[in-house]
Parts: sequence; structure tokens; C-alpha cells
Amino acid sequence: MKKTKMNLLIGLGIVGGIILLLVLWYVGIFNSLIRLNEEVNNKWAQVETQYQRRVDLIPNLVNTVKGAANFEQTTFEEITKARSQWQTASGTEAKVKAANNVESALGRLLVVVENYPQLKATQNYLALQDELANTENKIAVERGRFNDAVRNFNAKIKTFPSNIVAGKLGYVDRTYFNAKPEAENAPTVNFS
Repeated sequence: MKKTKMNLLIGLGIVGGIILLLVLWYVGIFNSLIRLNEEVNNKWAQVETQYQRRVDLIPNLVNTVKGAANFEQTTFEEITKARSQWQTASGTEAKVKAANNVESALGRLLVVVENYPQLKATQNYLALQDELANTENKIAVERGRFNDAVRNFNAKIKTFPSNIVAGKLGYVDRTYFNAKPEAENAPTVNFS
């Protein structure tokens, strides 16, 4: 009888140990998924911060151009509309689309500026252009960091055994930040 009791206790200890290991495994994967998801959210917030910086620079740039050149009204309207769309967009996809619209409008503004050499020589414009270039570099860096975080998260939720926990938590692939389709083509600057 004592031997049976001892075997029962050993069996319960083994089962308890296995259950404890499974719980620890689940908690470890759960916590790592939460950390990776928050990392993606943090990196996106950094991208948004740089976009906001760019959007905040736009009125100064537009006013400098308007003050020194015969500014084209349609370009101004496009920039204002694109800036407004970015500020009211919600969600990653909408923000990316709006940011691409801002980039296009800024590109058209810079083409307009090329027609006004006296503007390109003013100190205000040069300072704003440098600040905008600096911001664009920061945006590129933050987009890269965001995509790295998305890659790590997506890989984690797809690999075994963490895919089991990720599925129970409802995690799905996060979307990479992709450049707009025509981004590989350089803008055309015409001096005629």
C-alpha cells in the first residue's frame, strides 16, 4: 500500500511538473508576443512623430515660397489638402496613404521652387529645406526600424510553437511600410 501511495505521489509530481512547464512555456511565449507587438506599435509611433514633424514644417515652407515667388494656387491647395488628410487619418494604412500624398505634394512644391532661383538663395528657404531634408532622413530611418519590428513580430507569430499562442490571441500579420508604387521613379524637374 505504501508503495502504491509512493508511486501515486511520484506520478502526480511528474504530471504537476509537466503542467508547470507547459504553463511557463505558454506564459513565456505570451509575454514575448506582447513585447513584440508593443515594439511594432512603438516603432510606428516613431514614424508618426517624424511625419508630424514634416507636416508641421510644411506651413513655414509654403509661406516662405509664397512670400518670395509667384506661388501656384493649385500646388498650395494640394499641400493643404494632403497635410489635412494626414492629420485626420486614423490607422496605419490610412496614415501611410496620407503620408504618400504629402510626399507627392511636397515634390510638386519643390519643382515649383526650381523655377525661382532667387527663392533658393534666401536664408529662410535654405534653413527650411535643410530641416525638411533632415526630417525626410529621419522618416526613412524610422520606416526601416518599423519594418524590422514588423518582420520580427510576423516571424514570431508564424513559427512553431508560438504560432499556437499567437492564434489564440488573435494576432495576425502586421503590414510593412511599403513605398508608393511610383517611388522608384525620380521626379522630373523641368527648367523651361
